[in-house]
Amino acid sequence: MAKPYVIALANQKGGVGKTTSCVNIASCAAAMGLRVLLVDSDPQGNTTSGVGVSKKSIKKTVYDVLIDGIDPSECVVKTEFERLWVVPSTINLAGAEFELFDIPHRERRMKEFISKCCDYDLIMIDCPPSLSMLTINALTASDGVIIPMQCEYYALEGLTQLMMTIRKVKELYNPDLSLLGILITMYNSRLNLSMAVLNEIKKYYKDKLFTTTIPRSVKLSEAPGFGEPINYHDKYSKASDSYVKLTKEIIERIGIVVV
Repeated sequence: MAKPYVIALANQKGGVGKTTSCVNIASCAAAMGLRVLLVDSDPQGNTTSGVGVSKKSIKKTVYDVLIDGIDPSECVVKTEFERLWVVPSTINLAGAEFELFDIPHRERRMKEFISKCCDYDLIMIDCPPSLSMLTINALTASDGVIIPMQCEYYALEGLTQLMMTIRKVKELYNPDLSLLGILITMYNSRLNLSMAVLNEIKKYYKDKLFTTTIPRSVKLSEAPGFGEPINYHDKYSKASDSYVKLTKEIIERIGIVVV
């Protein structure tokens, strides 16, 4: 089996639809026939609950991956959704930032784990909303990074910082890391601000912007409360259609053949 393609979703700014996008891209890719592993690298654990996995039932998490170097067989959980698995997270992961300090090659702990995950076509890593060692680990382990962002001026400032971090990780730890694309979330074409910020992004990153944008959606916001990705919660919604189109765009960019 070919090596899985690894994608990290990263943005140090919270509330930009990062976890929502990670869950829904993974679910849509799985629905298209790919075997997908979600890695929840955010101590909030929203990716875990977003695919219906109860945190009370979890025995091993991403914390054990980073600190103890456990194997996939010890921590991968099958979700109730077809061809979709998750390595869960709990608030315990917050302590990993300090415990990793004395571990040799601490920035490569996730990469070591990912190298053992050979049974998947695609691996999606949800990063925490910070440029922390958890995010560095995810970027070091990834082939490509997707940056979800809203059309706000503060988001432009954050994008500059994140691009600097990606370049630094590429230089120090992962020369093969590439920017897969910038994803516009919570988009409203009727707002002048949205159009203005989008045009500003196009000036510098036009070739990296995904054609598909994700709209604001009540259904999209309520789906995590049911522990369901949007393509299961409301298959025929505009948000579900957007994530299906986005996932096809991503698959085309990375060159995975869907059988």
